[in-house]
Amino acid sequence: MLAQGFNPGKLQNEPPKKRHDFSTTTNMNIRIIATALLITTTTVGITTTVTAQRHATHATQATAEQIHTLINKHRVSIGLKPLKMNDAINKEAARHSKNMAGGKVSFGHDGFDGRSDRLMSAIKGANASGENVEYTTGDAERVVYNWLHSPHHKKNIEGDFTLTGIGVATAANGQTYYTQIFIKN
Repeated sequence: MLAQGFNPGKLQNEPPKKRHDFSTTTNMNIRIIATALLITTTTVGITTTVTAQRHATHATQATAEQIHTLINKHRVSIGLKPLKMNDAINKEAARHSKNMAGGKVSFGHDGFDGRSDRLMSAIKGANASGENVEYTTGDAERVVYNWLHSPHHKKNIEGDFTLTGIGVATAANGQTYYTQIFIKN
């Protein structure tokens, strides 16, 4: 049995060298590999998150466009002019949906006067406004169906409006919040 520190290539009277601790090197290598994996995983996680956010944004825009198409299809079917999308209205509607989904405001029309005032000031000739809100786990068709089967919502859809904006946001629990704002100019 070899004594600790015995090295047959060296003179016997040299002080024993510290035994090489493979576990430290192994642990260090594992830490380096783990760190590299963590960086890779974090990078993949960030990429996945960014990709998921882009996908969610695309899905949200697609849903808003579907609602817009369905609303205009209904309006045209009863002899009304289609509503034109407006970026300023879209932003206000999206902000309200996001605030409801995030729990910053309760579901409903809280803050509508402020949204309406901002849009009336920003859009030349604006003189009337309305708003529909909805939350559901359903899709665009379900939202429009629900609105058309509610007298107050249907009144806005069939109202004397020329512009619209639609916001869609999904809460952590899977509920999706919808806001459609109507403006006449």
